[in-house]
Amino acid sequence: MISSKLQDAINAQINAEFWSGYLYLAMSQYFESEGHTGIANWFKVQFKEEQAHAEIFINYLNSRGGRVILAPIAEVPTSWESPLAAYEHTLAHEEKVTGLINNIYAIAVEEKDYATCNKLDWFVEEQVEEEETARELVDKLKLIGNNGLALYTLNKELGARTYNVPSPLAGK
Repeated sequence: MISSKLQDAINAQINAEFWSGYLYLAMSQYFESEGHTGIANWFKVQFKEEQAHAEIFINYLNSRGGRVILAPIAEVPTSWESPLAAYEHTLAHEEKVTGLINNIYAIAVEEKDYATCNKLDWFVEEQVEEEETARELVDKLKLIGNNGLALYTLNKELGARTYNVPSPLAGK
């Protein structure tokens, strides 16, 4: 059985993952409406990943005899000044999520819940990847500046991104 303190923290994280998904879906739809279909695709894949992250936490909490309690999802922004502004927002958001994951990990260590630490290891690695990817896109967009051809090329590149089922959900 998982402790009530960890259960509460994981339920809060489930809500945060759904909120993240909602944010990325809003970004996807905004850039779709702006004609940046590749950027929209990148954010749509990100939306699916966040839903999967929530599902991983849900499955884990259920496997430990906990109770999943879904909370309302807070409102998200619906427009951004530019692709650069959206990816800067993405980077800041992923850094915040990293802090949330680290907080759950700290609780698990404090409570000597090594099974939860083990589950969270995957999320720690995932957050390193999420931040790195967002940072790289921010850097690319800063280099691009107002170069329309370069933005067109990046938009095409981002349009090729596909969703891959995360390993903790593979075969489930």
